[in-house]
Amino acid sequence: MRIAFVLAGLGAGGAERVVSLLASELVKRGHDISIIAFDAADAPVYHALDTRVRLIRLAVPPARGIGGIGAAVRRLLALRRTLRRVKPDMAIAFLSKINVLTLIAATGLRTAVIVSERNNFARQGAHPLWRALQWLFYRRADRIIMQTEASVQALPVALRQRAIVIPNPVMVQRRPDSFARHNMLVAVGRLTHQKGFDILIDAFARLAPAHPDWRLMIWGKGPDETLLRARVAALGMEDVILLPGLSATTASWLDQATAFVLPSRYEGFPNALGEAMASGLPVVAFNCAFGPAEMIAHGENGLLIDDGDVAALADALDCLMRDDALRARLGAAARADAGRFALDRIMVQWEALLPPPAAAE
Repeated sequence: MRIAFVLAGLGAGGAERVVSLLASELVKRGHDISIIAFDAADAPVYHALDTRVRLIRLAVPPARGIGGIGAAVRRLLALRRTLRRVKPDMAIAFLSKINVLTLIAATGLRTAVIVSERNNFARQGAHPLWRALQWLFYRRADRIIMQTEASVQALPVALRQRAIVIPNPVMVQRRPDSFARHNMLVAVGRLTHQKGFDILIDAFARLAPAHPDWRLMIWGKGPDETLLRARVAALGMEDVILLPGLSATTASWLDQATAFVLPSRYEGFPNALGEAMASGLPVVAFNCAFGPAEMIAHGENGLLIDDGDVAALADALDCLMRDDALRARLGAAARADAGRFALDRIMVQWEALLPPPAAAE
């Protein structure tokens, strides 16, 4: 089957990681796979990609303000030309704006379209026009892929019958006995308000005097980096709260971790949380919408904290930092439970969406 994935680019984000995994697995299974991305031809590809996957870079970046309308039209026209040339049996789009553009661009073509939501659309600050277009054109989608049951229930009622839940695949990166033993809490993500690293810094600041041998490392880059560094400096904690930037690979931050923290204000499906659990790390997360509550059973395979409660987060981290046995028990249970997100299991769900060969011809 000829399948084209459509997304903004191939940087370090979670959607990009999932597309790279899916595309590489599907091409191994005999499908003709293309990735259509809007970024520049020389933009770096962060996640590994099978060499048989055809990569098409449209080099039409987004724009803000009044220029955003023209950029959206240029993106739409470039995508439609590419779909007409590639002639995919199915286009699979990722992220809200790209989903809308793909549904419009495929109008009148013999291409089935699956759209995939990857974040919490209820919390994202989308322009009202984009939101209206989203709900209008999602009615044309053959399927709407959501990552959690809670996110399906947040859809408009008319769209829920088109929705199906497929979690992100999670890859095991490390063995539990290979983790570093240097008392390091680790958090990972784009440095934005959504990810809640400001909350985590405040929580850790409460604990640091009682745990002088522990450090907090926050991996990532983003628009809030200057604010976060200033917050750390104001607390006088540059030596114990570290912001090293992007990690070269998932294993890079796992190598440093004794426990993992997810302080997000909202999520879609937190990939880093899944990777930490699959690798046997004990985890602490806010019970934000969406994702953590469908991954963590509190006290069994991790600690799930009331959303936004800084004091409760500090208490949970304190428990983990003091108790080696608790960390070991939660980490082992997390690793065992994360098997439900194994790549092979998730691929079965994705391939079930594809028509049999006779139907695709």
